Amino acid sequence: MMIFILASGYLFTVYLLLALAKRTGTKTVPTSFSSSTKGKHEQEISVNSQ
Repeated sequence: MMIFILASGYLFTVYLLLALAKRTGTKTVPTSFSSSTKGKHEQEISVNSQ
């Protein structure tokens, strides 16, 4: 019976920590990240006909 109680407590704790991480992870994502780095990695390719 003791193993069942400990396992249940462990699973409940892991569930709560994952829910907390998911909740705080969505708030810390910057919204302007994709727009600020959008133009920095574009390359111009020129094709010369011979």
